[in-house]
Amino acid sequence: MGSEPRFEPRPELIDLPVLQKFKLYATPSNFYLIGRDENKSFRRILKIDRRDQNELNLFEDPTRYTKDEMRELKRRMIVGNEESGGFKAITTCYGIIGFVRFLEPYYMLLITKRKKVGEICGHTVYGIAESQMIAIPHPSIQSKVAKSEAELRYKKLLSVVDLSKNFYFSYTYHLMYSLQKNIGNTERGNPHDNTMFVWNSFLTREIRKILQNSIWTVALIYGFFQQTKCSVSGEKFVFTIIARRSRHYAGTRYLRRGVNDIGRVANDVETEQIVSKVVPAGQKIPITSVVQVRGSIPLFWSQEASVFNPQPEIILNKKDANYEATQHHFQNLRQRYGNRIIILNLLKTVTGEKKHRETILRGEFAKTIRFINKGMDREHRLKAIHFDLSKHYKKGADGAFNHLCIFSRKSLELTDLFYCKAPSGVGAEEVIYDSFFNNPIPSQDEEASSPEKEDMKADIFLLQNGVLRTNCIDCLDRTNFAQYAHGLVSLGHQLRTLGISGPPVVDLNNPLAIELMDAYQKMGNTLAMQYGGSEAHSKMFCDLRGNWNMVMRQRDIFTAVRRYYSNAYQDSDKQNAINVFLGHFRPRLGRPALWELDSDQHNIGRSGSNLDIENMRPLIRRSFSDNIIMDCDLNLEELVRENSQPTYEGLNGGVSGTNLEFPFYETEPASLSFLSVMRNEELMRETGSGQMFQGSSSNSDSHRPNDIPGFSHSYVTKFTPAEDIFERGSSKSVSSDNLFTDRDESVTSLTNTNSSFEFPIMGGSDLLPGFSNAFARWVFSARAW
Repeated sequence: MGSEPRFEPRPELIDLPVLQKFKLYATPSNFYLIGRDENKSFRRILKIDRRDQNELNLFEDPTRYTKDEMRELKRRMIVGNEESGGFKAITTCYGIIGFVRFLEPYYMLLITKRKKVGEICGHTVYGIAESQMIAIPHPSIQSKVAKSEAELRYKKLLSVVDLSKNFYFSYTYHLMYSLQKNIGNTERGNPHDNTMFVWNSFLTREIRKILQNSIWTVALIYGFFQQTKCSVSGEKFVFTIIARRSRHYAGTRYLRRGVNDIGRVANDVETEQIVSKVVPAGQKIPITSVVQVRGSIPLFWSQEASVFNPQPEIILNKKDANYEATQHHFQNLRQRYGNRIIILNLLKTVTGEKKHRETILRGEFAKTIRFINKGMDREHRLKAIHFDLSKHYKKGADGAFNHLCIFSRKSLELTDLFYCKAPSGVGAEEVIYDSFFNNPIPSQDEEASSPEKEDMKADIFLLQNGVLRTNCIDCLDRTNFAQYAHGLVSLGHQLRTLGISGPPVVDLNNPLAIELMDAYQKMGNTLAMQYGGSEAHSKMFCDLRGNWNMVMRQRDIFTAVRRYYSNAYQDSDKQNAINVFLGHFRPRLGRPALWELDSDQHNIGRSGSNLDIENMRPLIRRSFSDNIIMDCDLNLEELVRENSQPTYEGLNGGVSGTNLEFPFYETEPASLSFLSVMRNEELMRETGSGQMFQGSSSNSDSHRPNDIPGFSHSYVTKFTPAEDIFERGSSKSVSSDNLFTDRDESVTSLTNTNSSFEFPIMGGSDLLPGFSNAFARWVFSARAW
């Protein structure tokens, strides 16, 4: 991102009595870690015993020293150790990552360089730039085991987890939590290092247990972080993208598939999109966030990585008759996000595959959802959308993306977003977890009685209740494309909620949308590298931009080759390294070494690989078209009659009320495709900026979605640090509050070769022979929400 961007006005950064900078000193018998706070107002000492090669012995001095007191203490230590080997400075560092032991000695992992990557409500967020592993026992007491081939191999294996890439932390903000949980958190002064997104939880477990605090360690999240500061039409705001990878059932592509026995899924990633308005210091910050997740299909399935087959057979195990692991997974989602769980399943259909691979999982997943929903009340039912993105993408990237935006809009109406006005530093008091601080953390009752504390509370107007869960087969390329659609639609809602002036539509021709696309592409590449061993395929994003060419095609081929090579030859070592880092495997003398064990395939069955697709057909009820699959026994005509537009009660009304009843379905993308200005600038000038569809009349504005990509508006935008200034031409605003209207209108198929889209009036009878007119209208208008 280059140099740190400067914005005025900006909130004051948070200063808490927490340790942020350390110096490590050594004598033959001890390490001394001296830490201080950011303002150098006090110092603390942690002593680490170097005389025991089998145990971790830590001693914390409860005294808070001033600068002069610490200088005098160090002078005495230098004098006192002159004859025994001296008091030597080893390194400067910025926190303990943790302690690890392989076969004999303990090692201490330290952050030796950090980089600032952003701020959230005045809290600084850092990434690790460099780290160091230091053996704790003095060399004089170490045995031959410490220098054995196995010990050295374990050390080298751990280095495969590159801590300088994509690990982030904050001293004063719980980065492992979403903004909504941070601001609404009622857990006062409790440790938060054991949550699913803290990757060094195992490494810090012993020091936290011994000291009963976490002021010497940092809690690391692993994934992606990017923050962009924007100026749009004179309005200044910041959007932040955070991806948090779960440490549960974590690993590489072919060695972590599906779900484990307790409901943890592979490649489980929480993506949070935060947008905050820039206000003068002292004012509360208007801020919003939207959370979505991705995760492997929560069934027991696997694939065997093969040197000879880049697309190995999918093996589905049917041992979980009651889908208990899958139910555990969705129960966990409800506990974390709320009742409204929406599933966007992008797996291929029978017609989309030459050989049945993804279809096997698709059918079983649909059956599973129907089983789980049986007997549940409406509020708690899973709401699933089965959409073959690959098939629809072949008919046009614009049309496929437009449909994803429609899904996202309806999902956002169900879950809503989080919106509040928060003071700078909100939640800061909850990060202090140190029994030696003189001023204990006040109780909530004490806080309520303090007028000063009232100013530190956030004013909450909206809460997100539920989450959109997206998956394809790997949760990489297609999933990231779909998550960008949800991010784009959400961004439009977030800006309107914040009262950001400018265009009412966030569209693909908008420089802000392009900037957001770049952020999601970078996130997709990062997550794909972590899980799949290569960057993400770029074809879908390039087609959306209109810049797919031979160079990009060759790049995608190279990406496929690199991913194939990594999966076949490197994933085993990467998985072993992750297992050691997370504590899933703990080396011991006298036991088999990690590399001597069989291939890592925990909780994944290998039976049922010859699942008969024909026997699966009765599990699915089909409509007149193979393009619409209903996975639940719903009365479609009744559903159409009951369907109503969602209503909002305003920002002070809490969570918005919506119609929760929309079924599982596969829909053919009707001609809701938009025109890409990047590809059709000449056509736009000919047709006029007021039209969303070719051939549509100017009086059809009421049928245009207000958050589906369309035409651009007058929009002066500045991004920092890129500092690009974009100007867009003006056009009429596009409104679509009645996207799913009661009018008997629809559009023709995308197969229309002349690309002209017409709106035939549906009247009369026998629209579809053998089916009711209400059902036919539901099919054409995609009203099954």
